Amino acid sequence: MSAQSSTAYAARATGPATRVAVVDADGMGAFLPDALAREGVQSVRVRSEAPNPYLANRPDRAERAERPPEVTHRGDLAATADALRRYGVDRVVAGAESGVLLADALSAGLGTPGHGMSRPSARRDKYEMACAVREAGLATAACLATDSADEVAAWARGHGRWPVVLKPLASAGTDNVLFCRSEAELRAGTATIRAGRDRYGGRNLAVLVQEHLAGEEYFVNTVSSGGVHHVVEVWRYHKRPVGDRPMYDHEEPVPPDDPVVGVLTAYTLRVLDALEIRNGAAHTEVITTGRGPVLVECAARHGGSHTPSVVSRFLGTDQLACLARAVAHPEEAARGQLPRYRPRAHLRYVTLRSPRDGGPLSAERFAPVRALGTFVEMALTIPAGTVLPRTTDLASSPGYVYLGSADPARVAADYRRLRALERGDLYGDL
Repeated sequence: MSAQSSTAYAARATGPATRVAVVDADGMGAFLPDALAREGVQSVRVRSEAPNPYLANRPDRAERAERPPEVTHRGDLAATADALRRYGVDRVVAGAESGVLLADALSAGLGTPGHGMSRPSARRDKYEMACAVREAGLATAACLATDSADEVAAWARGHGRWPVVLKPLASAGTDNVLFCRSEAELRAGTATIRAGRDRYGGRNLAVLVQEHLAGEEYFVNTVSSGGVHHVVEVWRYHKRPVGDRPMYDHEEPVPPDDPVVGVLTAYTLRVLDALEIRNGAAHTEVITTGRGPVLVECAARHGGSHTPSVVSRFLGTDQLACLARAVAHPEEAARGQLPRYRPRAHLRYVTLRSPRDGGPLSAERFAPVRALGTFVEMALTIPAGTVLPRTTDLASSPGYVYLGSADPARVAADYRRLRALERGDLYGDL
């Protein structure tokens, strides 16, 4: 399921890379150096000035090979680019959201294949993103960026429909994403966001208020090379609120022959072009509404938390494997020959949710989860011994579990058992 971009840039081929700089290889990005190594490509890690601490502190379970060399960026772009030249780097990619802008700037500085640079901030700032996509003639959510609670309230009155969504301009992982149902909630939410910092330590100088989109939510993971886009996989989100915040519950892959996939793909590829995403991975979240697909946001990096080995086992490929293949063999990407996903059984990714404050996190407590008949794999993303907080966002989730079976009814039943365990004493008590 590949498609040629409509931009002229697509005609320009990119050569194979031999050494790739991965900016903030954290979280799922920790798997990327090994994926590149399997394609015969060496890597260098680059540490940005403000990585996501919730990802950076996770155990590096992914790596089995020798750790690649690392360069620490200290604010001097030219110095960091010089260090990468000495290592022979001929490609730069983002390993996490915190590395997106630095990867773009380093690619431009080194002259290596990267994204378009006429509006790079649109790949991080959610308001700039919406503007770029709207200017390309695509549907977007009505929105406003401002530092004024009065302007937020006036926009909501003019919008005339509740709830509305309030969030920081450049964060991730449901961080301070609020559903507001009154002007009082909007003002309180604006004050909360403005008083805090985003996941990367930056001050929230403004907020984004936008319409609430009603419909099914999906994400489309892609890999692009020379402006040619390849759809790796499409998944459907299922969310349940925690208080006034939406929170991930579980997600499942959508078969490629489902009619919605074609609709989502056509829209997503135009979003990638609008944001000048030309070389690398992207994770695009879309809601299908009465007026068609509407963008939630698009991240110019791979998806954030799926375990590649599990995804490949059930779907036949995964995004990091496709990205590494496109880097090592861009001619295959240009010809639409990257691997295509084909679900082999029913798979469900379940976000663990602690319904209350718990005791210290201990892997031993999860024996009943591992005993579920459809259990595939579990990843705990909070260090052992941490006193568990009540789950309110991804940062406070204990981790995630994969359930899989040829029989979707068995998966659904074990999902219900898992949630019952969580309501019991799975997480202990303070």
